[in-house]
Amino acid sequence: MWNEALPLAGPSDGVSNGHLATAALGSLETHEQRRVLDIVSQLRKCGLESVLSLPQLVVCGDQSAGKSSVLEALTEIPFPRKDNLFTRYPTEINIRPAPINSLQIKVIPDPQRSDEEQAAIRNFRQTITDFGHLPRVMERATQLMGIDRGPDTSQTRRAFARDVLSVEIEGPNRPQLTVVDLPGIIQAETKDASQIDVDMTVEITESYISQPRTICLAVVSATNDYANQPILNKVRHFDPKGERTLGIITKPDRLPPGSDTEKQFVQLAKNEDIFFTLGWHVLKNRTFEEAQFSIEERNASEAAFFRKEKSLFGKLPVEQVGIEGLVSRLSRLLFTHVQKELPRLQEDLEVALRETAQEIDTMGISRATPQECRTFLSQLAMNFYEVCKAAVNGHYEGNYFQSNVNSFSVKRPETIRRLRAAIQFMNQSFAQEMRKNAHKYQIRGLGADAPIPKDTALNESKTNGVDGEMQPLDECTSDEDYNPFRDISRPQNMSHQKAIDWVRKVVTRARGRELSGNFNPLVISELFWEQSSKWRLFAQAHVEQVSNVCHCFLKSLLREKAPRDTLSCMWPLIVDEMKARQRRAMEELDKILTDTTSCVINYNHYYTDTIQKSQFERRKGALRDCISRATSVVRPTNMSNKNTTSIDVDKALNMYHEHIDPNMDTHSSEEVLDCVIAIYKVYQKQFVANVTVQVIERHILRDLEHVLSPLTLSRLSDSETLALACEPGTAKRRREFLQGRLAKLNEGHKILQEIVTAV
Repeated sequence: MWNEALPLAGPSDGVSNGHLATAALGSLETHEQRRVLDIVSQLRKCGLESVLSLPQLVVCGDQSAGKSSVLEALTEIPFPRKDNLFTRYPTEINIRPAPINSLQIKVIPDPQRSDEEQAAIRNFRQTITDFGHLPRVMERATQLMGIDRGPDTSQTRRAFARDVLSVEIEGPNRPQLTVVDLPGIIQAETKDASQIDVDMTVEITESYISQPRTICLAVVSATNDYANQPILNKVRHFDPKGERTLGIITKPDRLPPGSDTEKQFVQLAKNEDIFFTLGWHVLKNRTFEEAQFSIEERNASEAAFFRKEKSLFGKLPVEQVGIEGLVSRLSRLLFTHVQKELPRLQEDLEVALRETAQEIDTMGISRATPQECRTFLSQLAMNFYEVCKAAVNGHYEGNYFQSNVNSFSVKRPETIRRLRAAIQFMNQSFAQEMRKNAHKYQIRGLGADAPIPKDTALNESKTNGVDGEMQPLDECTSDEDYNPFRDISRPQNMSHQKAIDWVRKVVTRARGRELSGNFNPLVISELFWEQSSKWRLFAQAHVEQVSNVCHCFLKSLLREKAPRDTLSCMWPLIVDEMKARQRRAMEELDKILTDTTSCVINYNHYYTDTIQKSQFERRKGALRDCISRATSVVRPTNMSNKNTTSIDVDKALNMYHEHIDPNMDTHSSEEVLDCVIAIYKVYQKQFVANVTVQVIERHILRDLEHVLSPLTLSRLSDSETLALACEPGTAKRRREFLQGRLAKLNEGHKILQEIVTAV
């Protein structure tokens, strides 16, 4: 690890001599401004800049535009100028007050580097007490980044890097200031810079200036037509209104006084050409002859230039020229900018804090050892158990069951979460379909006089019906009008006479030794079997649909409660259990259907009541018709104007007697039809109850919360537990990243809670 404190050199340019406390930097030291800027400094110090966009100053521009000179004048730090070392990578300058003078240099590695490279770069940290040692330290950092490597190294030579050089300067007379210098944008590929390097300078610049809380100090050189300097297009692309861009013109002394070029740059400085809300500023850099000037000499030379009468730049307002004016502007600008952004920053921080905490919570506890995995599985199973049991019982108090969706359809995930309500809805739909459409023939006594109803079941999910296999709801049909029973044929219309003929044929075919006019009682069972032949289709469709909805409910619940990396391992356990439940449900359904294909047995008085009612209604209708035909109206023969009604009772009785069909087969067929209608109604009600209770409730819903049982999971061996719940390497790294992120956010939140209310 490189970490050394170099010996103190002579007083010239030394960190400890106090020469940096100039009047310009002093303008940043008001109490209120220091307090506001200290907030951002603390947030940056806790590493929050890697999580959120923090307010910052970024010096950007084309290569050789004079950025390094601007930074040097702004920070009063004599960075090395030889070989253009300082512009090969982003450099973050952090200046803050402290009781003791110190200068620490470290490198923040590019996240795209390998873990080994990042570890080596993070180990680089040097503390110096004399600026004279700064070039040598920066040379080491440059080599560490792989820039300008010699021919003996096996690594590829690089002209630029995305790593960030962090320079932290502390001292009793230091202001609170953070500024980032970016590599200059290269226009074209050269022998020293490949196209990859050209693209990298653009990517680095864009990554910083695109951040919404960055104040861009866009540097343009007066020695080059500003229309040809791409930095202006870059900042206007990311900041079209110029609300966070301050333009800086450098090298104004290189222009001939009174020339058209000078006039154009003066117009630019006046904000008359390219408009920035923050405006423009003009600085004079050191000339080649002034390379060895001290900070004081540099500032004096600049002030003398702007006092010249020949230069048009000298006629600009004093606050728009010179380093002291720039520092003063930045002081006010930073103060205002940070004040404005702190409330928004606090909102973004709280959102990031909630999202990060929620993701960590979803991942659960660490799962590296068998015991940790067993603890994790137990907690997961308990959470799963509680929600599932509440859903089955219809207790919807928890947050899991709350939704803003008001419509009800078992196709919607919000409805499926309230599982008991969805099951009740499907059972009612099944009962309704059985009553209206499950019989083969639509005849009198089964609503024969009513039209055949259209599909009445509401929107429900579809199963594929292959070996009981189930599909998630979002993978099922998207047809909003889908009815799980619609592929089953509707009842066939049959008149009463045709129904009698149908029964007569079966009675004839089943005749035994019974006397004429009587019928074999087994014929009722045979007719009932034919009339109820579609029950299996309706019941199977209902069982598959309920299984599918339960399948979707469990999958949604597991997604909610379990980390993503465990879903693929744990879901097969639930699928296997649900397949077993559906298989047992179908076996139970087969038993119930077998009972319906045996000889009918009944002890329910509803059967005889239905037969008697049917016969009574038929006789009442016939008698009413005979009485109507035997009724006559007698006109008055005297002065009375009232008609009298006369009923010929003997005639009515004779007609009623004649109405009775003497054909004994027709008579017996009529009785058989009454019996079939009655027993169908009795068995249908019983069948619906058996399917919903003995099949759906007993085999699919009962103890559904045990599909992921804590007891079952606790019996797994260590190897099985690890295979089921052990955290993969990617998840472990993700957890470490999130925990680091959460620590930064919590620290930042604490800082803002303590300070932002006082701003």
